[in-house]
Amino acid sequence: MKALLLFCVKTYISLGLFFYFKKIEVIKQGHIPKDKPILFLGNHQNALIDPLIMAVYSGRTAHFLTRAQVFKKPLVSKILKTLQLIPVYRVRDGWENITQNNEIFSQCISILETNQAVTIFPEGSHNLKRTVRPLSKGFTRIVLGVLEHNPSSNLQLIPVGFNYKKAEGCPDEALIVFGKPIAASRYALEDKNLAIKNMKDDTYKVLTTLTTHIPFKDYDNTLAKLQALNVDFLNPEQVNNCIQSHFKVCQTKPTVSHNYLKVFFMLLLKVWCFVPYFVWKKMAQPKIKEIEFIATFRFAIAITLVPLWLGFVAILFAVLFSGSLAIYFIVSAIIIALLAVKL
Repeated sequence: MKALLLFCVKTYISLGLFFYFKKIEVIKQGHIPKDKPILFLGNHQNALIDPLIMAVYSGRTAHFLTRAQVFKKPLVSKILKTLQLIPVYRVRDGWENITQNNEIFSQCISILETNQAVTIFPEGSHNLKRTVRPLSKGFTRIVLGVLEHNPSSNLQLIPVGFNYKKAEGCPDEALIVFGKPIAASRYALEDKNLAIKNMKDDTYKVLTTLTTHIPFKDYDNTLAKLQALNVDFLNPEQVNNCIQSHFKVCQTKPTVSHNYLKVFFMLLLKVWCFVPYFVWKKMAQPKIKEIEFIATFRFAIAITLVPLWLGFVAILFAVLFSGSLAIYFIVSAIIIALLAVKL
Protein backbone atom coordinates (compact mmCIF):
# COMPACT_ATOMS: atom_id res chain seq x y z
CA MET A 1 0.00 0.00 0.00
CA LYS A 2 2.83 2.37 0.89
CA ALA A 3 4.62 1.60 -2.38
CA LEU A 4 1.44 2.40 -4.32
CA LEU A 5 1.04 5.67 -2.42
CA LEU A 6 4.63 6.68 -3.14
CA PHE A 7 4.19 5.81 -6.83
CA CYS A 8 1.02 7.91 -7.08
CA VAL A 9 2.60 10.88 -5.29
CA LYS A 10 5.75 10.64 -7.42
CA THR A 11 3.68 10.49 -10.62
CA TYR A 12 1.62 13.51 -9.59
CA ILE A 13 4.71 15.51 -8.63
CA SER A 14 6.31 14.58 -11.96
CA LEU A 15 3.25 15.92 -13.80
CA GLY A 16 3.36 19.08 -11.70
CA LEU A 17 7.04 19.66 -12.47
CA PHE A 18 6.33 19.17 -16.19
CA PHE A 19 3.79 22.00 -16.14
CA TYR A 20 5.86 24.21 -13.81
CA PHE A 21 9.23 24.07 -15.58
CA LYS A 22 9.86 25.01 -19.18
CA LYS A 23 12.61 22.38 -19.23
CA ILE A 24 14.33 20.01 -16.83
CA GLU A 25 17.47 18.37 -18.20
CA VAL A 26 19.08 15.46 -16.38
CA ILE A 27 22.67 14.33 -16.88
CA LYS A 28 23.98 11.14 -15.26
CA GLN A 29 27.77 10.91 -15.46
CA GLY A 30 27.74 7.34 -14.18
CA HIS A 31 25.40 4.42 -13.66
CA ILE A 32 23.10 4.72 -10.65
CA PRO A 33 22.76 1.15 -9.33
CA LYS A 34 19.37 -0.07 -8.16
CA ASP A 35 20.70 -2.94 -6.04
CA LYS A 36 23.20 -1.05 -3.87
CA PRO A 37 22.81 1.39 -0.98
CA ILE A 38 23.14 4.98 -2.18
CA LEU A 39 23.65 8.26 -0.39
CA PHE A 40 22.71 11.15 -2.69
CA LEU A 41 24.57 14.36 -1.74
CA GLY A 42 23.21 17.50 -3.39
CA ASN A 43 23.92 21.20 -3.22
CA HIS A 44 20.85 22.99 -1.88
CA GLN A 45 19.47 26.14 -3.53
CA ASN A 46 15.75 25.86 -4.07
CA ALA A 47 14.09 24.70 -0.81
CA LEU A 48 11.58 21.87 -1.38
CA ILE A 49 11.96 21.97 -5.18
CA ASP A 50 15.40 20.32 -4.91
CA PRO A 51 14.21 17.12 -3.16
CA LEU A 52 11.09 16.94 -5.35
CA ILE A 53 13.21 16.95 -8.50
CA MET A 54 15.56 14.42 -6.91
CA ALA A 55 12.63 12.15 -6.04
CA VAL A 56 11.34 12.20 -9.62
CA TYR A 57 14.57 12.00 -11.61
CA SER A 58 17.09 10.01 -9.52
CA GLY A 59 15.77 6.62 -10.57
CA ARG A 60 15.64 5.46 -6.94
CA THR A 61 12.95 5.68 -4.27
CA ALA A 62 14.83 7.47 -1.53
CA HIS A 63 14.38 8.62 2.04
CA PHE A 64 15.00 12.36 2.51
CA LEU A 65 16.55 14.15 5.47
CA THR A 66 14.45 17.30 5.90
CA ARG A 67 14.58 20.26 8.29
CA ALA A 68 12.71 19.33 11.46
CA GLN A 69 10.82 22.63 11.49
CA VAL A 70 8.28 21.37 8.94
CA PHE A 71 7.34 18.41 11.18
CA LYS A 72 5.89 20.54 14.00
CA LYS A 73 2.20 19.82 13.27
CA PRO A 74 1.25 16.18 14.07
CA LEU A 75 -0.85 15.63 10.90
CA VAL A 76 1.79 17.14 8.63
CA SER A 77 4.48 15.12 10.40
CA LYS A 78 2.55 11.88 9.84
CA ILE A 79 2.07 12.63 6.13
CA LEU A 80 5.74 13.57 5.60
CA LYS A 81 7.00 10.45 7.37
CA THR A 82 4.66 8.32 5.24
CA LEU A 83 6.35 9.88 2.20
CA GLN A 84 9.75 8.82 3.62
CA LEU A 85 10.87 12.23 4.84
CA ILE A 86 13.01 12.14 7.97
CA PRO A 87 13.42 15.16 10.29
CA VAL A 88 16.93 16.39 10.95
CA TYR A 89 17.69 19.02 13.59
CA ARG A 90 19.91 22.06 13.20
CA VAL A 91 21.49 24.37 15.77
CA ARG A 92 18.73 26.93 15.17
CA ASP A 93 16.20 24.28 16.29
CA GLY A 94 17.75 24.39 19.76
CA TRP A 95 20.70 22.60 21.32
CA GLU A 96 18.31 20.40 23.30
CA ASN A 97 17.09 18.88 20.01
CA ILE A 98 20.48 18.27 18.40
CA THR A 99 20.98 15.01 20.32
CA GLN A 100 17.90 13.61 18.53
CA ASN A 101 20.03 13.49 15.39
CA ASN A 102 21.87 10.50 16.85
CA GLU A 103 18.68 8.47 16.48
CA ILE A 104 18.07 9.93 13.00
CA PHE A 105 21.56 8.95 11.84
CA SER A 106 21.07 5.45 13.23
CA GLN A 107 17.83 5.22 11.27
CA CYS A 108 19.64 6.25 8.07
CA ILE A 109 22.34 3.65 8.70
CA SER A 110 19.68 0.95 9.06
CA ILE A 111 18.02 2.08 5.82
CA LEU A 112 21.30 1.94 3.90
CA GLU A 113 22.12 -1.48 5.31
CA THR A 114 19.03 -2.79 3.49
CA ASN A 115 20.32 -1.47 0.13
CA GLN A 116 17.94 1.49 0.04
CA ALA A 117 18.74 5.12 -0.82
CA VAL A 118 18.97 8.25 1.34
CA THR A 119 19.18 11.85 0.15
CA ILE A 120 20.87 14.55 2.20
CA PHE A 121 21.89 18.13 1.43
CA PRO A 122 25.21 18.45 3.27
CA GLU A 123 25.39 22.24 3.07
CA GLY A 124 22.87 22.13 5.91
CA SER A 125 20.59 24.88 4.58
CA HIS A 126 19.33 26.33 1.32
CA ASN A 127 20.59 29.47 -0.41
CA LEU A 128 20.03 30.80 -3.93
CA LYS A 129 23.63 31.95 -4.26
CA ARG A 130 25.41 30.19 -7.13
CA THR A 131 28.13 28.70 -4.99
CA VAL A 132 28.80 25.52 -3.04
CA ARG A 133 28.91 26.37 0.63
CA PRO A 134 31.01 24.52 3.25
CA LEU A 135 29.65 21.06 3.99
CA SER A 136 28.56 19.87 7.42
CA LYS A 137 29.88 16.54 8.65
CA GLY A 138 26.51 14.94 9.34
CA PHE A 139 26.63 12.81 6.20
CA THR A 140 30.11 11.55 7.12
CA ARG A 141 28.73 10.17 10.38
CA ILE A 142 26.19 8.16 8.41
CA VAL A 143 28.83 6.81 6.02
CA LEU A 144 31.26 5.87 8.80
CA GLY A 145 28.39 4.30 10.74
CA VAL A 146 27.55 2.06 7.78
CA LEU A 147 31.21 1.09 7.34
CA GLU A 148 31.56 0.37 11.06
CA HIS A 149 28.60 -2.02 10.95
CA ASN A 150 29.66 -3.55 7.64
CA PRO A 151 33.21 -2.79 6.39
CA SER A 152 32.45 -4.55 3.08
CA SER A 153 29.36 -2.44 2.38
CA ASN A 154 28.75 -1.46 -1.26
CA LEU A 155 27.51 1.98 -0.20
CA GLN A 156 27.86 4.49 -3.04
CA LEU A 157 28.05 8.27 -2.59
CA ILE A 158 26.57 10.21 -5.51
CA PRO A 159 27.10 13.99 -5.58
CA VAL A 160 24.28 15.87 -7.31
CA GLY A 161 24.50 19.38 -8.76
CA PHE A 162 21.33 21.50 -9.03
CA ASN A 163 21.37 24.33 -11.56
CA TYR A 164 18.52 26.78 -12.16
CA LYS A 165 18.18 29.51 -14.74
CA LYS A 166 16.28 31.70 -12.27
CA ALA A 167 15.10 29.71 -9.28
CA GLU A 168 12.59 32.26 -8.02
CA GLY A 169 11.10 32.80 -11.48
CA CYS A 170 8.28 30.99 -13.25
CA PRO A 171 8.43 29.20 -15.58
CA ASP A 172 12.01 28.24 -14.82
CA GLU A 173 14.56 25.89 -16.41
CA ALA A 174 16.78 23.43 -14.57
CA LEU A 175 19.76 21.15 -15.10
CA ILE A 176 20.41 18.33 -12.65
CA VAL A 177 23.79 16.58 -12.86
CA PHE A 178 24.34 13.26 -11.08
CA GLY A 179 28.06 12.74 -10.59
CA LYS A 180 29.93 9.46 -10.82
CA PRO A 181 29.36 7.15 -7.82
CA ILE A 182 32.09 7.22 -5.17
CA ALA A 183 32.63 3.96 -3.27
CA ALA A 184 32.32 4.66 0.46
CA SER A 185 34.86 1.91 1.14
CA ARG A 186 37.68 4.29 0.17
CA TYR A 187 37.02 6.10 3.46
CA ALA A 188 37.38 3.01 5.64
CA LEU A 189 40.45 4.42 7.37
CA GLU A 190 41.75 3.88 10.87
CA ASP A 191 42.07 7.64 11.30
CA LYS A 192 38.41 8.73 11.47
CA ASN A 193 39.26 12.44 11.39
CA LEU A 194 41.22 11.94 8.18
CA ALA A 195 38.33 9.92 6.71
CA ILE A 196 35.89 12.73 7.52
CA LYS A 197 38.19 15.37 6.04
CA ASN A 198 38.78 13.38 2.85
CA MET A 199 35.08 12.65 2.45
CA LYS A 200 34.08 16.30 2.83
CA ASP A 201 36.89 17.53 0.58
CA ASP A 202 36.15 15.00 -2.17
CA THR A 203 32.41 15.67 -2.13
CA TYR A 204 32.89 19.42 -2.07
CA LYS A 205 35.34 19.30 -4.96
CA VAL A 206 32.98 17.26 -7.14
CA LEU A 207 29.97 19.43 -6.30
CA THR A 208 31.86 22.54 -7.46
CA THR A 209 32.09 20.97 -10.92
CA LEU A 210 28.43 19.87 -11.10
CA THR A 211 26.99 23.33 -10.45
CA THR A 212 28.11 26.93 -10.94
CA HIS A 213 30.57 27.72 -8.19
CA ILE A 214 31.33 31.40 -7.66
CA PRO A 215 33.96 31.83 -4.91
CA PHE A 216 32.78 33.73 -1.83
CA LYS A 217 35.45 36.37 -2.35
CA ASP A 218 34.03 39.12 -4.56
CA TYR A 219 30.88 37.06 -5.16
CA ASP A 220 28.57 39.96 -6.11
CA ASN A 221 31.02 41.48 -8.58
CA THR A 222 31.70 38.10 -10.22
CA LEU A 223 27.99 37.34 -10.52
CA ALA A 224 27.35 40.75 -12.07
CA LYS A 225 30.04 40.14 -14.69
CA LEU A 226 28.61 36.73 -15.54
CA GLN A 227 25.12 38.18 -15.90
CA ALA A 228 26.44 41.01 -18.08
CA LEU A 229 28.10 38.42 -20.34
CA ASN A 230 24.77 36.52 -20.48
CA VAL A 231 26.40 33.18 -19.68
CA ASP A 232 24.35 30.00 -19.63
CA PHE A 233 23.88 29.02 -15.99
CA LEU A 234 22.48 25.71 -17.24
CA ASN A 235 25.98 24.84 -18.41
CA PRO A 236 28.04 24.92 -15.19
CA GLU A 237 31.19 23.62 -16.87
CA GLN A 238 31.31 26.60 -19.23
CA VAL A 239 30.50 29.09 -16.49
CA ASN A 240 33.14 27.68 -14.13
CA ASN A 241 35.72 27.80 -16.93
CA CYS A 242 34.80 31.42 -17.50
CA ILE A 243 35.35 32.25 -13.83
CA GLN A 244 38.63 30.33 -13.61
CA SER A 245 39.97 32.06 -16.74
CA HIS A 246 39.20 35.46 -15.19
CA PHE A 247 36.55 36.05 -17.89
CA LYS A 248 38.96 35.47 -20.78
CA VAL A 249 37.32 32.23 -21.99
CA CYS A 250 33.57 32.72 -21.79
CA GLN A 251 30.77 31.40 -23.95
CA THR A 252 27.67 33.57 -23.98
CA LYS A 253 24.09 33.02 -25.06
CA PRO A 254 22.54 35.11 -27.82
CA THR A 255 20.10 37.73 -26.58
CA VAL A 256 16.54 36.52 -27.06
CA SER A 257 13.92 39.03 -28.17
CA HIS A 258 10.82 39.49 -26.04
CA ASN A 259 8.35 36.67 -26.60
CA TYR A 260 5.04 38.49 -26.85
CA LEU A 261 3.16 35.28 -27.67
CA LYS A 262 4.36 33.75 -24.41
CA VAL A 263 3.30 36.89 -22.53
CA PHE A 264 -0.16 36.65 -24.09
CA PHE A 265 -0.67 33.02 -23.06
CA MET A 266 0.69 33.68 -19.58
CA LEU A 267 -1.85 36.49 -19.19
CA LEU A 268 -4.58 34.20 -20.49
CA LEU A 269 -3.53 31.52 -18.01
CA LYS A 270 -3.86 34.01 -15.16
CA VAL A 271 -7.38 34.85 -16.34
CA TRP A 272 -8.33 31.14 -16.51
CA CYS A 273 -6.91 30.61 -13.01
CA PHE A 274 -7.66 34.01 -11.51
CA VAL A 275 -8.68 32.68 -8.07
CA PRO A 276 -5.48 30.61 -7.45
CA TYR A 277 -3.45 33.50 -8.90
CA PHE A 278 -5.16 35.92 -6.50
CA VAL A 279 -4.42 33.60 -3.56
CA TRP A 280 -0.76 33.45 -4.63
CA LYS A 281 -0.20 37.17 -5.25
CA LYS A 282 -2.26 38.63 -2.41
CA MET A 283 -2.19 36.00 0.32
CA ALA A 284 0.76 33.61 -0.04
CA GLN A 285 3.60 35.54 -1.69
CA PRO A 286 3.54 38.55 0.69
CA LYS A 287 4.06 36.21 3.67
CA ILE A 288 7.18 34.52 2.27
CA LYS A 289 10.18 35.72 4.24
CA GLU A 290 12.91 33.73 2.44
CA ILE A 291 13.34 34.08 -1.31
CA GLU A 292 14.33 30.39 -1.48
CA PHE A 293 10.72 29.47 -0.62
CA ILE A 294 9.09 31.41 -3.47
CA ALA A 295 9.23 28.52 -5.95
CA THR A 296 8.17 26.02 -3.28
CA PHE A 297 4.99 27.87 -2.31
CA ARG A 298 4.16 28.79 -5.91
CA PHE A 299 4.54 25.14 -6.93
CA ALA A 300 2.42 24.01 -3.97
CA ILE A 301 -0.42 26.29 -5.06
CA ALA A 302 -0.02 25.18 -8.67
CA ILE A 303 -0.50 21.48 -7.84
CA THR A 304 -3.27 21.95 -5.25
CA LEU A 305 -5.46 25.01 -5.78
CA VAL A 306 -5.20 25.13 -9.58
CA PRO A 307 -6.57 21.58 -10.19
CA LEU A 308 -9.29 22.17 -7.57
CA TRP A 309 -10.27 25.47 -9.17
CA LEU A 310 -10.34 24.06 -12.69
CA GLY A 311 -12.37 21.07 -11.50
CA PHE A 312 -14.84 23.34 -9.68
CA VAL A 313 -15.38 25.57 -12.72
CA ALA A 314 -15.72 22.55 -15.02
CA ILE A 315 -18.40 21.03 -12.75
CA LEU A 316 -20.16 24.42 -12.62
CA PHE A 317 -20.17 24.64 -16.42
CA ALA A 318 -21.44 21.06 -16.71
CA VAL A 319 -24.33 21.73 -14.32
CA LEU A 320 -25.32 25.15 -15.67
CA PHE A 321 -24.60 24.61 -19.35
CA SER A 322 -23.27 21.34 -20.78
CA GLY A 323 -20.68 18.64 -20.29
CA SER A 324 -19.04 19.53 -23.61
CA LEU A 325 -18.43 23.09 -22.41
CA ALA A 326 -16.82 21.74 -19.22
CA ILE A 327 -14.52 19.52 -21.29
CA TYR A 328 -13.68 22.47 -23.56
CA PHE A 329 -12.77 24.55 -20.51
CA ILE A 330 -10.41 21.90 -19.09
CA VAL A 331 -8.75 21.14 -22.44
CA SER A 332 -8.28 24.83 -23.22
CA ALA A 333 -6.75 25.39 -19.76
CA ILE A 334 -4.22 22.59 -20.36
CA ILE A 335 -3.29 23.94 -23.82
CA ILE A 336 -2.94 27.50 -22.51
CA ALA A 337 -0.75 26.29 -19.61
CA LEU A 338 1.53 24.34 -21.94
CA LEU A 339 1.92 27.29 -24.31
CA ALA A 340 2.53 29.74 -21.45
CA VAL A 341 5.20 27.51 -19.90
CA LYS A 342 6.87 25.79 -22.84
CA LEU A 343 7.09 28.59 -25.43
